[in-house]
Amino acid sequence: MQAKVAELPRIQPSSDMLAPVSTVEETTVASLSPPRMGVTEILAEDLVVEDDRGNIKPGDPVLLIIEDDVTFARILVDMARSNNLKAVVALRGATALSLAREFKPGAVTLDISLPDMVGWTILDRLKHDPATRHIPVHVISGDDNRRRGLALGAMTYLQKSVGGGSIDEAFSAIQQSMDRGTKKLLIVGSGVHNDDLKTIVGGSDIEIITAPAPEAALSLLEGERVDAIILEMPVQGVGILQFVQDVHKKGKPPIILFGDTTNNGDEVDLSDVSQSGVIRHASSLERLLDETVLLLHRPESVLSEQQRQVLAEMRKNDSALANKKVLVIDDDLRNIFALTSLLEHHDIKVLHAENGRAGIELLRKTPDVDIILMDIMMPEMDGYETTQAIRKVPAFQKSPDHRADRQSDEGRRDKCLEAGASDYVTKPVDLEQLFAVMRVWISRRSERIPHHVSSGATV
Repeated sequence: MQAKVAELPRIQPSSDMLAPVSTVEETTVASLSPPRMGVTEILAEDLVVEDDRGNIKPGDPVLLIIEDDVTFARILVDMARSNNLKAVVALRGATALSLAREFKPGAVTLDISLPDMVGWTILDRLKHDPATRHIPVHVISGDDNRRRGLALGAMTYLQKSVGGGSIDEAFSAIQQSMDRGTKKLLIVGSGVHNDDLKTIVGGSDIEIITAPAPEAALSLLEGERVDAIILEMPVQGVGILQFVQDVHKKGKPPIILFGDTTNNGDEVDLSDVSQSGVIRHASSLERLLDETVLLLHRPESVLSEQQRQVLAEMRKNDSALANKKVLVIDDDLRNIFALTSLLEHHDIKVLHAENGRAGIELLRKTPDVDIILMDIMMPEMDGYETTQAIRKVPAFQKSPDHRADRQSDEGRRDKCLEAGASDYVTKPVDLEQLFAVMRVWISRRSERIPHHVSSGATV
Protein backbone atom coordinates (compact mmCIF):
# COMPACT_ATOMS: atom_id res chain seq x y z
CA MET A 1 0.00 0.00 0.00
CA GLN A 2 1.61 3.27 -1.11
CA ALA A 3 -0.03 6.57 -0.22
CA LYS A 4 1.10 10.15 -0.09
CA VAL A 5 1.57 11.32 3.48
CA ALA A 6 -0.66 14.34 2.86
CA GLU A 7 -3.54 12.06 1.94
CA LEU A 8 -3.31 9.82 4.99
CA PRO A 9 -5.99 9.98 7.67
CA ARG A 10 -5.09 11.37 11.08
CA ILE A 11 -4.12 8.64 13.52
CA GLN A 12 -7.10 8.26 15.81
CA PRO A 13 -6.88 9.14 19.51
CA SER A 14 -6.93 5.65 20.94
CA SER A 15 -4.11 4.24 23.06
CA ASP A 16 -1.33 2.46 21.20
CA MET A 17 1.80 0.66 22.23
CA LEU A 18 4.86 0.34 20.08
CA ALA A 19 7.12 -2.65 20.38
CA PRO A 20 10.25 -3.31 18.25
CA VAL A 21 11.27 -6.91 17.78
CA SER A 22 14.78 -7.17 16.37
CA THR A 23 15.08 -10.95 16.34
CA VAL A 24 13.62 -13.90 18.22
CA GLU A 25 16.23 -13.16 20.88
CA GLU A 26 15.60 -9.41 20.89
CA THR A 27 12.14 -7.91 20.47
CA THR A 28 11.18 -4.31 21.29
CA VAL A 29 7.76 -3.16 22.47
CA ALA A 30 6.84 0.54 22.52
CA SER A 31 3.79 2.39 23.81
CA LEU A 32 1.99 5.34 22.22
CA SER A 33 0.49 7.87 24.63
CA PRO A 34 -0.72 11.51 24.60
CA PRO A 35 1.17 14.42 26.12
CA ARG A 36 1.08 14.32 29.92
CA MET A 37 1.75 18.04 30.36
CA GLY A 38 0.55 21.14 28.55
CA VAL A 39 3.01 23.53 26.92
CA THR A 40 2.48 26.13 29.67
CA GLU A 41 3.19 23.57 32.39
CA ILE A 42 6.34 22.39 30.64
CA LEU A 43 7.70 25.92 30.16
CA ALA A 44 6.93 26.75 33.78
CA GLU A 45 8.83 23.66 34.92
CA ASP A 46 11.88 24.57 32.81
CA LEU A 47 11.97 27.99 34.46
CA VAL A 48 12.61 26.31 37.83
CA VAL A 49 16.28 26.66 36.87
CA GLU A 50 17.29 30.25 36.22
CA ASP A 51 19.11 30.28 32.89
CA ASP A 52 20.11 32.90 30.33
CA ARG A 53 17.33 32.55 27.74
CA GLY A 54 16.16 36.11 28.37
CA ASN A 55 19.66 37.57 28.06
CA ILE A 56 20.96 36.13 24.79
CA LYS A 57 22.19 38.48 22.09
CA PRO A 58 23.07 37.65 18.46
CA GLY A 59 26.51 36.05 18.34
CA ASP A 60 26.49 34.87 21.96
CA PRO A 61 27.82 31.31 22.42
CA VAL A 62 24.85 29.27 23.69
CA LEU A 63 24.91 25.90 25.46
CA LEU A 64 21.64 23.93 25.64
CA ILE A 65 21.55 21.82 28.82
CA ILE A 66 19.09 18.89 28.69
CA GLU A 67 19.01 17.64 32.27
CA ASP A 68 16.16 16.68 34.61
CA ASP A 69 18.16 16.86 37.86
CA VAL A 70 17.60 20.47 38.96
CA THR A 71 20.68 20.52 41.21
CA PHE A 72 22.97 19.16 38.52
CA ALA A 73 21.40 21.45 35.91
CA ARG A 74 22.28 24.44 38.10
CA ILE A 75 25.85 23.17 38.41
CA LEU A 76 26.09 22.98 34.61
CA VAL A 77 24.63 26.48 34.26
CA ASP A 78 27.27 27.84 36.65
CA MET A 79 30.00 25.98 34.76
CA ALA A 80 28.73 27.37 31.46
CA ARG A 81 28.78 30.91 32.77
CA SER A 82 32.28 30.49 34.20
CA ASN A 83 33.34 29.46 30.69
CA ASN A 84 31.69 32.56 29.17
CA LEU A 85 28.78 30.61 27.68
CA LYS A 86 25.08 31.45 27.84
CA ALA A 87 23.05 28.54 29.18
CA VAL A 88 19.50 27.45 28.30
CA VAL A 89 18.00 24.57 30.30
CA ALA A 90 15.42 21.94 29.30
CA LEU A 91 14.32 19.70 32.16
CA ARG A 92 12.24 17.52 29.84
CA GLY A 93 12.76 16.09 26.38
CA ALA A 94 9.51 17.65 25.14
CA THR A 95 11.02 21.15 25.16
CA ALA A 96 14.60 20.28 24.20
CA LEU A 97 14.06 20.08 20.44
CA SER A 98 12.09 23.34 20.20
CA LEU A 99 14.74 25.12 22.29
CA ALA A 100 17.47 23.75 20.00
CA ARG A 101 15.69 25.20 16.98
CA GLU A 102 14.90 28.51 18.68
CA PHE A 103 18.29 29.33 20.24
CA LYS A 104 20.57 27.50 17.76
CA PRO A 105 23.09 26.49 20.44
CA GLY A 106 26.74 25.93 19.68
CA ALA A 107 26.63 22.70 21.69
CA VAL A 108 24.27 20.50 23.72
CA THR A 109 24.74 18.52 26.93
CA LEU A 110 22.35 15.59 27.21
CA ASP A 111 21.22 13.44 30.09
CA ILE A 112 19.86 10.05 29.00
CA SER A 113 17.44 9.46 31.90
CA LEU A 114 14.66 12.02 31.42
CA PRO A 115 11.14 11.85 32.89
CA ASP A 116 9.19 12.00 29.64
CA MET A 117 11.39 10.27 27.05
CA VAL A 118 14.68 8.45 26.71
CA GLY A 119 17.61 10.71 25.89
CA TRP A 120 18.67 8.37 23.07
CA THR A 121 15.55 9.43 21.19
CA ILE A 122 16.42 13.12 21.57
CA LEU A 123 19.95 12.42 20.31
CA ASP A 124 18.55 10.56 17.31
CA ARG A 125 16.14 13.36 16.47
CA LEU A 126 18.81 16.05 16.77
CA LYS A 127 21.03 14.08 14.39
CA HIS A 128 18.23 13.47 11.85
CA ASP A 129 17.04 17.09 11.67
CA PRO A 130 19.04 19.09 9.07
CA ALA A 131 18.54 22.22 11.21
CA THR A 132 20.24 20.70 14.29
CA ARG A 133 22.35 17.85 12.91
CA HIS A 134 25.58 19.86 13.00
CA ILE A 135 25.29 20.77 16.70
CA PRO A 136 27.82 18.81 18.82
CA VAL A 137 26.09 16.75 21.52
CA HIS A 138 27.97 15.86 24.70
CA VAL A 139 26.29 13.14 26.77
CA ILE A 140 26.67 13.66 30.53
CA SER A 141 24.66 10.94 32.20
CA GLY A 142 24.58 8.16 34.78
CA ASP A 143 23.90 5.73 31.93
CA ASP A 144 27.14 3.94 31.03
CA ASN A 145 26.30 2.89 27.45
CA ARG A 146 29.07 4.90 25.83
CA ARG A 147 29.10 2.79 22.67
CA ARG A 148 25.45 3.51 21.92
CA GLY A 149 25.90 7.22 22.50
CA LEU A 150 28.82 7.43 20.08
CA ALA A 151 26.99 5.28 17.54
CA LEU A 152 23.96 7.59 17.62
CA GLY A 153 26.11 10.65 16.99
CA ALA A 154 27.30 11.98 20.37
CA MET A 155 30.65 13.76 20.18
CA THR A 156 31.73 12.87 23.72
CA TYR A 157 30.35 10.70 26.50
CA LEU A 158 30.91 11.33 30.20
CA GLN A 159 29.44 9.47 33.14
CA LYS A 160 28.28 11.73 35.95
CA SER A 161 30.80 12.00 38.72
CA VAL A 162 30.93 13.66 42.12
CA GLY A 163 34.38 14.98 41.28
CA GLY A 164 34.78 18.28 39.47
CA GLY A 165 37.71 17.23 37.29
CA SER A 166 35.61 15.30 34.81
CA ILE A 167 33.16 18.18 34.41
CA ASP A 168 36.05 20.56 33.80
CA GLU A 169 37.33 18.23 31.07
CA ALA A 170 33.84 18.01 29.61
CA PHE A 171 33.59 21.80 29.34
CA SER A 172 36.99 21.96 27.72
CA ALA A 173 35.67 19.55 25.06
CA ILE A 174 32.44 21.56 24.78
CA GLN A 175 34.31 24.79 24.13
CA GLN A 176 36.53 23.12 21.52
CA SER A 177 33.47 21.69 19.78
CA MET A 178 31.90 25.15 19.53
CA ASP A 179 34.84 26.39 17.47
CA ARG A 180 33.45 26.87 13.97
CA GLY A 181 36.89 27.24 12.39
CA THR A 182 38.32 25.13 9.58
CA LYS A 183 38.23 21.39 10.27
CA LYS A 184 41.10 19.08 9.36
CA LEU A 185 40.25 15.85 7.57
CA LEU A 186 42.95 13.20 7.08
CA ILE A 187 42.55 10.80 4.15
CA VAL A 188 44.64 7.63 4.43
CA GLY A 189 45.07 5.53 1.29
CA SER A 190 46.85 4.94 -1.96
CA GLY A 191 45.63 8.20 -3.46
CA VAL A 192 43.78 6.57 -6.35
CA HIS A 193 40.45 7.99 -5.15
CA ASN A 194 41.74 11.24 -3.63
CA ASP A 195 40.29 13.51 -6.31
CA ASP A 196 36.85 11.91 -5.97
CA LEU A 197 37.02 12.08 -2.19
CA LYS A 198 38.04 15.73 -2.18
CA THR A 199 35.25 16.61 -4.60
CA ILE A 200 32.52 14.87 -2.63
CA VAL A 201 33.52 15.89 0.93
CA GLY A 202 35.55 19.08 0.38
CA GLY A 203 34.56 22.64 1.12
CA SER A 204 35.81 26.02 2.24
CA ASP A 205 35.45 24.91 5.87
CA ILE A 206 37.53 21.74 5.38
CA GLU A 207 41.30 21.35 5.15
CA ILE A 208 42.14 17.98 3.61
CA ILE A 209 45.51 16.37 4.28
CA THR A 210 46.58 12.99 2.91
CA ALA A 211 48.81 10.10 3.88
CA PRO A 212 49.64 7.21 1.50
CA ALA A 213 49.53 4.50 4.18
CA PRO A 214 48.63 3.96 7.87
CA GLU A 215 52.28 4.18 8.94
CA ALA A 216 52.64 7.59 7.31
CA ALA A 217 49.36 8.71 8.90
CA LEU A 218 50.57 7.73 12.37
CA SER A 219 53.79 9.67 11.84
CA LEU A 220 51.77 12.70 10.72
CA LEU A 221 49.55 12.47 13.81
CA GLU A 222 52.61 12.83 16.05
CA GLY A 223 52.59 16.55 15.37
CA GLU A 224 49.17 17.19 13.82
CA ARG A 225 45.69 17.24 15.34
CA VAL A 226 42.88 16.20 13.00
CA ASP A 227 39.12 16.28 13.40
CA ALA A 228 38.36 13.07 11.49
CA ILE A 229 40.09 10.32 9.49
CA ILE A 230 38.99 8.53 6.33
CA LEU A 231 40.72 5.14 6.03
CA GLU A 232 40.45 3.64 2.55
CA MET A 233 39.82 -0.09 2.40
CA PRO A 234 41.48 -2.51 2.03
CA VAL A 235 44.31 -1.50 4.34
CA GLN A 236 47.86 -2.38 3.41
CA GLY A 237 50.65 -2.78 5.97
CA VAL A 238 49.47 -2.03 9.51
CA GLY A 239 46.17 -3.81 10.21
CA ILE A 240 42.93 -1.96 10.94
CA LEU A 241 42.81 -2.86 14.61
CA GLN A 242 46.42 -1.87 15.22
CA PHE A 243 45.91 1.39 13.34
CA VAL A 244 42.81 2.31 15.37
CA GLN A 245 44.55 1.45 18.64
CA ASP A 246 47.58 3.57 17.70
CA VAL A 247 45.36 6.49 16.68
CA HIS A 248 43.53 6.29 20.01
CA LYS A 249 46.84 6.67 21.84
CA LYS A 250 47.26 10.09 20.20
CA GLY A 251 43.64 11.25 20.39
CA LYS A 252 40.26 9.90 19.40
CA PRO A 253 39.16 11.52 16.15
CA PRO A 254 36.26 9.74 14.40
CA ILE A 255 37.47 7.13 11.90
CA ILE A 256 35.46 6.31 8.77
CA LEU A 257 36.26 3.07 6.95
CA PHE A 258 35.62 3.81 3.29
CA GLY A 259 35.06 1.05 0.74
CA ASP A 260 34.40 -2.67 0.87
CA THR A 261 34.97 -4.04 4.37
CA THR A 262 34.01 -7.59 3.36
CA ASN A 263 36.81 -8.32 0.89
CA ASN A 264 39.59 -10.86 1.24
CA GLY A 265 41.49 -10.99 4.49
CA ASP A 266 41.01 -12.01 8.11
CA GLU A 267 38.04 -10.63 10.02
CA VAL A 268 38.84 -8.03 12.67
CA ASP A 269 36.66 -7.44 15.73
CA LEU A 270 36.42 -3.68 16.35
CA SER A 271 33.76 -3.87 19.06
CA ASP A 272 36.18 -3.08 21.91
CA VAL A 273 37.81 -0.04 20.26
CA SER A 274 34.39 1.27 19.20
CA GLN A 275 33.58 1.63 22.91
CA SER A 276 36.11 4.43 23.26
CA GLY A 277 35.95 6.14 19.87
CA VAL A 278 33.71 6.60 16.85
CA ILE A 279 34.24 4.07 14.04
CA ARG A 280 31.89 4.17 11.07
CA HIS A 281 31.69 2.55 7.66
CA ALA A 282 30.82 4.22 4.34
CA SER A 283 30.48 1.96 1.33
CA SER A 284 29.77 4.76 -1.17
CA LEU A 285 30.84 8.33 -1.83
CA GLU A 286 27.33 9.54 -0.98
CA ARG A 287 27.41 7.77 2.37
CA LEU A 288 30.91 9.14 2.97
CA LEU A 289 29.61 12.68 2.49
CA ASP A 290 26.80 12.04 4.94
CA GLU A 291 29.17 10.65 7.57
CA THR A 292 31.74 13.44 7.26
CA VAL A 293 29.07 16.15 7.44
CA LEU A 294 27.76 14.52 10.64
CA LEU A 295 31.11 13.85 12.31
CA LEU A 296 32.68 17.19 11.40
CA HIS A 297 29.52 19.04 12.54
CA ARG A 298 29.14 20.92 9.29
CA PRO A 299 25.97 23.04 8.98
CA GLU A 300 24.23 22.54 5.66
CA SER A 301 24.59 26.24 4.93
CA VAL A 302 28.33 25.76 4.22
CA LEU A 303 27.79 22.87 1.81
CA SER A 304 27.70 23.25 -1.95
CA GLU A 305 24.41 22.95 -3.80
CA GLN A 306 25.54 19.59 -5.19
CA GLN A 307 26.36 18.30 -1.72
CA ARG A 308 22.98 19.40 -0.38
CA GLN A 309 21.25 17.65 -3.26
CA VAL A 310 23.14 14.42 -2.56
CA LEU A 311 22.09 14.50 1.10
CA ALA A 312 18.49 15.36 0.24
CA GLU A 313 18.32 12.38 -2.10
CA MET A 314 19.77 10.06 0.54
CA ARG A 315 17.24 11.21 3.15
CA LYS A 316 14.31 10.20 1.00
CA ASN A 317 14.92 6.70 2.31
CA ASP A 318 15.69 5.90 5.94
CA SER A 319 18.25 3.10 5.69
CA ALA A 320 17.88 2.29 9.39
CA LEU A 321 14.17 1.47 8.94
CA ALA A 322 13.89 0.33 5.32
CA ASN A 323 12.82 -3.32 4.99
CA LYS A 324 12.32 -3.69 8.75
CA LYS A 325 9.28 -5.67 9.85
CA VAL A 326 6.78 -4.04 12.24
CA LEU A 327 3.85 -5.64 14.06
CA VAL A 328 0.97 -3.25 14.85
CA ILE A 329 -1.40 -4.47 17.59
CA ASP A 330 -4.48 -2.24 17.76
CA ASP A 331 -8.24 -2.84 17.96
CA ASP A 332 -9.03 0.31 15.94
CA LEU A 333 -8.93 -0.41 12.19
CA ARG A 334 -8.51 3.31 11.46
CA ASN A 335 -5.29 3.31 13.47
CA ILE A 336 -4.06 0.19 11.72
CA PHE A 337 -4.79 1.68 8.30
CA ALA A 338 -3.12 5.02 9.12
CA LEU A 339 0.00 3.45 10.64
CA THR A 340 0.30 0.86 7.88
CA SER A 341 0.07 3.52 5.19
CA LEU A 342 2.66 5.73 6.88
CA LEU A 343 5.09 2.92 7.57
CA GLU A 344 4.82 1.35 4.12
CA HIS A 345 5.44 4.79 2.63
CA HIS A 346 8.88 4.51 4.29
CA ASP A 347 9.53 1.00 2.91
CA ILE A 348 8.70 -0.69 6.21
CA LYS A 349 6.98 -4.09 6.13
CA VAL A 350 3.84 -4.13 8.30
CA LEU A 351 1.91 -6.95 9.98
CA HIS A 352 -1.15 -6.23 12.10
CA ALA A 353 -3.40 -7.82 14.69
CA GLU A 354 -6.68 -6.50 16.11
CA ASN A 355 -6.21 -7.76 19.69
CA GLY A 356 -3.51 -8.89 22.08
CA ARG A 357 -4.04 -12.65 21.72
CA ALA A 358 -3.93 -12.47 17.92
CA GLY A 359 -0.79 -10.34 18.18
CA ILE A 360 0.98 -12.90 20.36
CA GLU A 361 0.06 -15.73 17.99
CA LEU A 362 1.24 -13.74 14.99
CA LEU A 363 4.49 -12.95 16.79
CA ARG A 364 5.08 -16.66 17.48
CA LYS A 365 4.58 -17.44 13.79
CA THR A 366 6.71 -14.49 12.63
CA PRO A 367 9.84 -14.47 14.81
CA ASP A 368 11.72 -12.05 12.56
CA VAL A 369 9.58 -9.04 13.55
CA ASP A 370 11.84 -6.07 14.36
CA ILE A 371 9.49 -3.92 16.44
CA ILE A 372 5.96 -3.97 17.89
CA LEU A 373 3.65 -0.95 18.01
CA MET A 374 1.14 -1.69 20.75
CA ASP A 375 -2.18 -0.07 21.64
CA ILE A 376 -2.80 0.24 25.39
CA MET A 377 -6.58 0.38 25.58
CA MET A 378 -7.91 -2.81 23.99
CA PRO A 379 -10.84 -5.01 25.08
CA GLU A 380 -10.33 -8.37 26.80
CA MET A 381 -6.51 -8.24 26.83
CA ASP A 382 -5.16 -4.71 27.05
CA GLY A 383 -1.68 -3.51 26.11
CA TYR A 384 -0.27 -4.02 29.60
CA GLU A 385 -1.40 -7.65 29.74
CA THR A 386 -0.27 -8.30 26.18
CA THR A 387 3.21 -6.93 26.87
CA GLN A 388 3.50 -8.95 30.08
CA ALA A 389 2.46 -12.08 28.18
CA ILE A 390 5.06 -11.39 25.45
CA ARG A 391 7.77 -10.94 28.08
CA LYS A 392 6.92 -14.32 29.63
CA VAL A 393 7.90 -16.04 26.38
CA PRO A 394 11.67 -16.73 26.76
CA ALA A 395 12.36 -15.93 23.11
CA PHE A 396 10.84 -12.45 23.46
CA GLN A 397 12.03 -11.35 26.90
CA LYS A 398 14.37 -8.76 25.37
CA SER A 399 12.19 -7.78 22.44
CA PRO A 400 11.61 -4.03 21.84
CA ASP A 401 8.05 -3.05 22.77
CA HIS A 402 6.58 0.45 22.43
CA ARG A 403 3.17 1.73 23.56
CA ALA A 404 0.98 4.72 22.79
CA ASP A 405 -1.76 6.38 24.82
CA ARG A 406 -3.70 9.66 25.17
CA GLN A 407 -4.27 9.76 28.91
CA SER A 408 -2.42 12.54 30.73
CA ASP A 409 -1.66 10.42 33.81
CA GLU A 410 1.96 11.06 34.83
CA GLY A 411 2.25 7.44 35.98
CA ARG A 412 1.09 5.94 32.67
CA ARG A 413 4.59 5.90 31.17
CA ASP A 414 6.05 4.20 34.27
CA LYS A 415 3.24 1.66 34.25
CA CYS A 416 3.95 0.80 30.62
CA LEU A 417 7.66 0.39 31.25
CA GLU A 418 7.00 -1.73 34.34
CA ALA A 419 4.78 -4.00 32.22
CA GLY A 420 7.75 -4.59 29.92
CA ALA A 421 7.48 -1.93 27.23
CA SER A 422 10.77 -0.64 25.86
CA ASP A 423 9.48 2.87 25.26
CA TYR A 424 6.40 5.08 25.32
CA VAL A 425 5.11 7.51 22.68
CA THR A 426 2.25 9.98 23.19
CA LYS A 427 -0.75 10.54 20.94
CA PRO A 428 -1.52 12.20 18.61
CA VAL A 429 1.56 10.54 17.19
CA ASP A 430 4.48 12.79 16.27
CA LEU A 431 5.88 10.86 13.31
CA GLU A 432 9.43 12.12 13.72
CA GLN A 433 9.32 11.04 17.37
CA LEU A 434 7.91 7.64 16.40
CA PHE A 435 10.59 7.04 13.78
CA ALA A 436 13.31 8.16 16.21
CA VAL A 437 12.07 5.70 18.84
CA MET A 438 11.99 2.92 16.26
CA ARG A 439 15.52 3.69 15.02
CA VAL A 440 16.94 3.78 18.54
CA TRP A 441 15.50 0.47 19.64
CA ILE A 442 16.08 -1.41 16.40
CA SER A 443 19.70 -0.27 16.54
CA ARG A 444 20.13 -1.93 19.94
CA ARG A 445 20.40 -5.30 18.21
CA SER A 446 23.56 -4.18 16.41
CA GLU A 447 25.13 -3.33 19.78
CA ARG A 448 25.06 -7.01 20.67
CA ILE A 449 26.71 -7.97 17.39
CA PRO A 450 30.51 -7.57 17.37
CA HIS A 451 31.72 -4.98 14.85
CA HIS A 452 33.65 -7.16 12.39
CA VAL A 453 35.34 -6.06 9.18
CA SER A 454 37.70 -7.79 6.82
CA SER A 455 41.19 -6.46 7.22
CA GLY A 456 42.49 -7.17 3.74
CA ALA A 457 45.87 -7.32 5.44
CA THR A 458 47.61 -8.54 8.55
CA VAL A 459 46.28 -7.50 11.94
